[in-house]
Amino acid sequence: MQKKTAAAIALGALAGIGVGAAAVSCGASKAMTDLAMDRKIPGYSRFFNVSGKKKSDGGFSAARKKAMEALEALPRQDVTIRSADGLTLKGHLLTCKYPRRLIIAFHGWRSSWSRDFGLVAPFWLENHCNVLLVEQRAHGDSQGDYLGFGLLERSDCQQWAIWADRQNFGLPIYLAGISMGSTTVLMAAGLSMPESVRGIIADCGFTSPRDIVGHVAKKNLHLNYTWLRSYMIDRNFRKKIHMTTSSYSTLTAMKQTGIPVLFIHGTEDHFVPIEMTYRNYRACAARKRLVVVPGAGHAMSFYVNPEACGRAMREFWKEFDLTE
Repeated sequence: MQKKTAAAIALGALAGIGVGAAAVSCGASKAMTDLAMDRKIPGYSRFFNVSGKKKSDGGFSAARKKAMEALEALPRQDVTIRSADGLTLKGHLLTCKYPRRLIIAFHGWRSSWSRDFGLVAPFWLENHCNVLLVEQRAHGDSQGDYLGFGLLERSDCQQWAIWADRQNFGLPIYLAGISMGSTTVLMAAGLSMPESVRGIIADCGFTSPRDIVGHVAKKNLHLNYTWLRSYMIDRNFRKKIHMTTSSYSTLTAMKQTGIPVLFIHGTEDHFVPIEMTYRNYRACAARKRLVVVPGAGHAMSFYVNPEACGRAMREFWKEFDLTE
């Protein structure tokens, strides 16, 4: 009788531990999803080092801040469109003399148009590009409650391309993105695009929400990314945007697209591993180029080697503009 009682107590204790562990896992999964997706940044976000970046970045942050301020000071035209699901999305159009092409640029996760493109936008303008810098949904002055990791934003990208095509700019259009913006334009390549869209410039994009969430959880947050946690995160994604982390991927889009792609990635990226760009490159069915920048961290390729990145972009435009 005593043995049966002891066994029952032991089983009850184990069950309690299991329930407690599941509750902790559920709470951590919700916290991760809220931080990843909610427009309002949770107060506990300071406890999460999602980027895996080092404390010293070789002056990149200071240079980016200076470039951001300079870009924001340039004259621009503010424009808006409506997304397919009824949101007002905002963009900023910068023009140059004698434009030969239009670049529509999409910034990264929890970033901004001026922060992510302050360094490269002057290069674009100097090289005869009009530049439309988009504020992604749930960022800045664009509406939206949730960040979609490209799942929602790919449709926004399509709408911006259609809007630009209808403005009769008469210019070839290039879609450009960095980090989550890169994933946005790569996923959008799987959708129908105007014929004026001639190419994509994709800097350090991830392959899917599932891949990047799993990578960050394991490598940067040092969490055990179990099947249960993956299931819970998917459940939270579905509640917020009615899709899961594996509903779509850049790999699927790349297998379907005929739009040429210039891929760029740094070898020291600890947020989005360069292997994801290698996978995108291998999957791409269209004409493609790849620039690997040794020593560059996340979103730092143009800063580390502007000559190589700039040369690759000029060659890419020359091949696909059909105007030079």
